[in-house]
Order: sequence, then C-alpha cells, then structure tokens
Amino acid sequence: MDFFEENGYLVIENVYSDTEIANVVDEYMELLDRLAEGWVAEGQLQSTYAELPFPQRLARILSETGGNFQPFDISLPSRGVTAETPVHNGPAVFELLTSPRLLDIVEHFVGQEVLSNPIQHVRIKPPEHLLPADIDNSMMKSSAWHQDQGVALPEVDNTEMLTVWIAVTDATLENSCLWVVPSSHRGDLITHCPGNAARSTLAIPESLVPDTAIPLPVAAGSIIVLHRRTMHSALANTSDGVRWSFDCRFQPVGQPTGRAEYPAFVARSASDPDSVLTDWQEWKRLWEQARADVAASPNENRVFNRWDGSHEVCA
Repeated sequence: MDFFEENGYLVIENVYSDTEIANVVDEYMELLDRLAEGWVAEGQLQSTYAELPFPQRLARILSETGGNFQPFDISLPSRGVTAETPVHNGPAVFELLTSPRLLDIVEHFVGQEVLSNPIQHVRIKPPEHLLPADIDNSMMKSSAWHQDQGVALPEVDNTEMLTVWIAVTDATLENSCLWVVPSSHRGDLITHCPGNAARSTLAIPESLVPDTAIPLPVAAGSIIVLHRRTMHSALANTSDGVRWSFDCRFQPVGQPTGRAEYPAFVARSASDPDSVLTDWQEWKRLWEQARADVAASPNENRVFNRWDGSHEVCA
C-alpha cells in the first residue's frame, strides 16, 4: 500500500490461475466462431478464416468488418446504442471480475463494500501492421494518455474508484504493455481533449505528459492496480502476437459511478451479503435491460465525460 500511495500503481502477479485465463480465452474463441459464421451468412465476411492462427484471424475479420469490435466488448458504447447493439457478458468474464482473490485485493483499497463500476472494457490488440490504418479504436490499437477519472463525469471526482488492469496474455514492450507516469496521481485532473465530435475518444495532450513514464510488462494472470488519476497509455502492438487485457473499475458501494445509465453491481459486502451479485446470467440481463432503456430514449447529445475541446491546449 505504501508503494501504491507513493506511485499511484501496483503490479500484482499470479492473481489468476491458468484455468481461469483459459476459460476466458475459450469463451472468446467460441464467440469469434459464432460471429464469423454469422457475418459470413450475412455477406459481411468472405470466410470464417478458421484455418488461420488467432492473431491473423482476428485481424482479418476486424479488417473486413470495418473494425467491428463492439460484439467483443463487455460494456455498451457511449453513443448510438440500439436494441441490437451487441455486448458480451459471459460466465468466464463474470468469474474474472468476481474472482475471490481479486476482490480480496480490491478490498484493501476500497473497503469491504465493493461495487463493480460499469466503466469496463476488453482490449484485444492484433499486430497493428495487420489492421487498416483507418481503424482508430483503442480496443484494438494504441491507447492515448489519459486518467480514468477524466473519462467519466464530474460526479465521480470524489468517488474512490480503483482501476484494475487484467492481463489475459503476456504484456510486453513489443505487444503494447501499459505505460504509467509514476506519482502523477498526486496532482490534479489534467485537461483531456476529445478526438472526435462525439467525444468518445479522449487524450491528454503530449505537452502535458511528463517525461517520466515507465513501461509495465507483466505476465498473463497478473494485474495492475491504478489510482483514478494515474496517467497511463499503451503503444502500438508491434509484435506478431495478440495483446489481450481487461480493464475494470471498483469502488465503494453508494458512491456515483459516472455512468448512471449502465449497470453497476455489488461484488462483495460484509454488511449485506445478500446484495452481492453471484449469477452471471443476471449480470447479462442487467446489461440487456440497460441497452433496452437507452435505446428506447435515444439522445445523441448524451455525453459520458466533461470535455468539450474548448481548452486552449486542445486547439
């Protein structure tokens, strides 16, 4: 804890077993098979490419479908949600998020009343040279410098939100491991600039990023715990393999999540054990209900962050 308080991050190895990681991989392999078969049937894909190694197969499928990554993600997007918008909330991912060993660690940071925040994503990054240049998506490519407090609304500024970055594959210098600026959490929230009109991508301008950043290569099954104001990013995957991770967030029960439209759930509670969500199918149902609710009241002006690009550093 002293290291975390000083540096704003902490690497913890061997949090997940080989079996837990393999279950997630298997779940996504089955998902990829189903998606590929469906896209072939719809004429969006020439082949399922089942004969290709996973990195090449994923890149080929994403390239032909225009970078259609949403079916793999574990959260709905911030804009354009319809009743058919896909989201993946499977049992192996739920087990990853609710692992007793993980929650034991999270408890040390947020206390015994633990809420799973709905700001959560999977990032499966094929070798970048295999993807078209016009695909710009941090789920598949590099991630710009940012602070996780900065990607939510101001209501979370006093929320004790903790980011947990989970390595499904080894994360190396070559394949896009996480980079952090140690002790950057000690300062204020830094200005983020929107990368598009929808404000769905954000970045801290390079001029505001200190030159003290360090890489954090980790083995599969490890986690990196981040303070909500720790500056971090990930570079391009220049390897021949896939870099795969999840980033999820936890906080004390009762504090704002910054995404009120999307479902949080109680992951652990000493005071009210009956409130803990233990059924992955209920987790899935909560996301399906959120999708239906958002789709029923479309609002293209809905925003999930505070930045409008008006700051002079965004010019």
